Amino acid sequence: MTSSSLLNARLLRTTALGVSIAVAAVSAPAFAQDATTDNAEDTANAIVVTAQGRSQLLSDVPVAISAVSAETLQNSGANDIRQLNQVAPSLLVSSTGSEANGSARIRGIGTVGDNPGLESSVPVFIDGVYRSRSGIGLNELGEIDRVEVQRGPQGTLGGRNSSAGLISIYSKKPDFNFGASGEITYGNYDYWRLTGSVTGPITDKVAARLDGVWVKRDGFLRDTTNNTDVNNRDRYFLRGQLLFEPTDALSIRLIADYTYRNEKCCGAIYVDNSVNPYIGNLNNPGVPATTTTNNIVQVLNDLGQPLSAFNQGYGRDLSVSAGRSFAGKTKDYGFSGQIDWDLGGATLTSITAYREYRSGQAGDLDYGAVDILYRAPSDDAYRQFHTFTQEIRLQGEAFDGKLDWLVGGFYANEKLTVRDNLRFGNDYGRFANCRIISGGGLAGLYSPTNPLCVAPGVGPATIAGASGASGADILAAFTALDGLNDLGTINDRYYQNDRNWALFTHNIFHITDKLDLTLGLRYTNDKKRFNASFTNDNTVCTTVQGLVLDDLTSTTSNATAKALAGALIGLSCQGNSTAELNGVSINSNRGEDKFTGTAILSYKPVDDLLLYASYARGYKAGGFNLDRSALKSPIFPFGGQAGAQALADNLQFDPELVTSYELGAKYSTGPFSAGLTFFRSDFKNFQLNTFNGTVFLVQNINGCSSDLGGGDRDQSKFTGAPNYNAAAATTGACPADDVSWGVRAEGFELEASLVPARNFRMTAGLTYAKTKYRADLVGNASGAPLDQALRLLPGSNLSNAPELVATGSVTWTPEIGSSGLTGLVYIDGRMTSDYNTGSDLFPQKEQDGYAIFNARVGVRGPDEKWGIEFWAQNLFNKQYAQVAFNSPFQEGGTSTGTAFADPQYPGGRQLFSQFLAEPRTYGVTLRGKF
Repeated sequence: MTSSSLLNARLLRTTALGVSIAVAAVSAPAFAQDATTDNAEDTANAIVVTAQGRSQLLSDVPVAISAVSAETLQNSGANDIRQLNQVAPSLLVSSTGSEANGSARIRGIGTVGDNPGLESSVPVFIDGVYRSRSGIGLNELGEIDRVEVQRGPQGTLGGRNSSAGLISIYSKKPDFNFGASGEITYGNYDYWRLTGSVTGPITDKVAARLDGVWVKRDGFLRDTTNNTDVNNRDRYFLRGQLLFEPTDALSIRLIADYTYRNEKCCGAIYVDNSVNPYIGNLNNPGVPATTTTNNIVQVLNDLGQPLSAFNQGYGRDLSVSAGRSFAGKTKDYGFSGQIDWDLGGATLTSITAYREYRSGQAGDLDYGAVDILYRAPSDDAYRQFHTFTQEIRLQGEAFDGKLDWLVGGFYANEKLTVRDNLRFGNDYGRFANCRIISGGGLAGLYSPTNPLCVAPGVGPATIAGASGASGADILAAFTALDGLNDLGTINDRYYQNDRNWALFTHNIFHITDKLDLTLGLRYTNDKKRFNASFTNDNTVCTTVQGLVLDDLTSTTSNATAKALAGALIGLSCQGNSTAELNGVSINSNRGEDKFTGTAILSYKPVDDLLLYASYARGYKAGGFNLDRSALKSPIFPFGGQAGAQALADNLQFDPELVTSYELGAKYSTGPFSAGLTFFRSDFKNFQLNTFNGTVFLVQNINGCSSDLGGGDRDQSKFTGAPNYNAAAATTGACPADDVSWGVRAEGFELEASLVPARNFRMTAGLTYAKTKYRADLVGNASGAPLDQALRLLPGSNLSNAPELVATGSVTWTPEIGSSGLTGLVYIDGRMTSDYNTGSDLFPQKEQDGYAIFNARVGVRGPDEKWGIEFWAQNLFNKQYAQVAFNSPFQEGGTSTGTAFADPQYPGGRQLFSQFLAEPRTYGVTLRGKF
């Protein structure tokens, strides 16, 4: 993008391939272990993982996995899964419009989290229990034993299927020796964090553990209009455990936890050309719009939006309408029980869990001072999951240890409820009229302080005259739209019940002492029942449709009348927000079953080296788009209950399938460990969720093996652009027999650690992932054309998929004198190449490469009984965006020339907003334990 971007890329390549590989990067590739010449101590300190349903040394597991220890998490300051970015180079976790919308990506593949109807490509498991969406992992984690990040499709084990990988978090178990620990942290933004943990025996057969966390912090963003902070912290977490071991062969672990958050999230600011040069003149006000001005900026300014908001760079002052709020409350709690029973010839493991999660989030959803769109705080507006899961595994050996077999089953009953109260704001009607008037041939009539947004007298007369015989209807529709204020959803309810079960087997054949063959197979059956009921008071939509729909469709209406009628209906009925749906209910159901699995051939030519090749087939279930806007275009009425029900199946999308191949090597000896993985994964029916400025689009992206001749890149909006095609909506179809994979992720991952001395450790991680769309794309498995809004996808990298990521860390814990005191010096870094943050890949959403560093220094007492540490995260205060997006409803007039059109402006005069990443934070932590 820029010269600095190119320089960053060169630095990434040089640093990653030169220094980082040889010395330090923190993926904390879990191969690290304390340097020692004592083999017994080596074995004691080696990291054990359960990625294959068994306890195995990480260096012996022929899969791509990073294991992050509790010490690494503590040093990096990780409190939830977002901070895992610093310690796993193939992982990227971000959150956007709500903390419930957190999305995890591995190797550039993930699910955009704004629609809970889409399951996670990278699910989160905590103590073996599936969490319904990865955003739930944004809660506090408490005392953690380790985190395992498995890369690539998980189509055999892991409870729920996943198409890109999974994150497994393991908390510390109760201990039969008494112990307690605590810490107090204070930092800038008035940050307080208190944690405590106590564990010990109740009897000689029963031990208990209790962990607690309390966090409070001012917000990183400031809402000056309502005199409050946004993106703050106010939460607590409790977890209690019982461990019952009546015999050496039987262990029963019971866990209960509760999380509560009462926080304001998530504010956004406008993107300007100091942040992204592709913004160009987009933020320049002017009516009429010219080749260098944008009418929508002038409209917003005239209705109360300060122009300074369009040129604030990475400033953290929000534009918010008076009385609007980002308040949100989240409750997450549940219970689980795990039984491990050695039956003699086999071991039985059972994990039973029930969880409830509810998150309600208000928002000023136009992200500006003009009141266009909002969601009010309400106990009746939320997304909620009630989930029961049961997993059973039976594992043993046969043929004198030649076969390590495992069979099992998984069942989940998930009840998802979404209740919504999204409404047009108090300024919407006038804003909508001004958008129409200012954006075209009527701009000379523009008068934002007057009814219809036109000059009195001459304005209505001119509109009526230009509309011919339709003039009276058009004026009446303008008048109706002018009054569309604080109308819309009262309380819509979406409900989905997902029942899925699976049978699986995972078997390791020890062909020789050095050669193993692993075969896994899974059958999954998934059934979903869906229903929705709507309540809506937007009678303006039905009024405008009744007034001008005939003018839009009539063969006798003139071009001006048709254009105005289409604009008036579209803006009156945005997102199918219409009183016609008031009291209407719809329902649908779907079912699917899939076979998935894996085959791995692994070879150890010497004890310290493991070589392997693997094949895996993964799957992510299809489902329902929980958004009424996907039912149909807003132009035509539903036709009542029967008409709405007939459209219910339009909300369905297909399951995502992936075929993956890997070649890998792991070397582990004494103080040095390294791992290298080459991978290729092909995705069919890739589930993509995109906000186009008005509604969310959900499409299954596939490729076409025949040449579409650029038909998937055509558009019919900008007549002056080189890719203009009046028939673009129908071009780019593919014969059904030629439909194939649409996304390919390929590259390599390198992890290394070096422990040259007992108190000094360096780790390194490098991921090169070329995660791209196929050159010819279609929008479903039948070969239907790709939506025009996605025309930049063919042949491009996916969003939030940097090609190159290097991570690194250095930890030094020198002894201080002979009193038992030790010091701590720790630094980690993550360097990322350029990537695009928007799923439609508009250039205005590109993010230059950057580097983030964390640091920690301190002193610890003998046996680390106490410690004081000074820390900083984002040490150099790097400013960047997590996600950039189309500012809702804020698109200016459509260009008929080459300005504000493809290729630089695929969104035309669309404005853009961004969710900022966290700024530098710093503070001090006091620790104690006994």
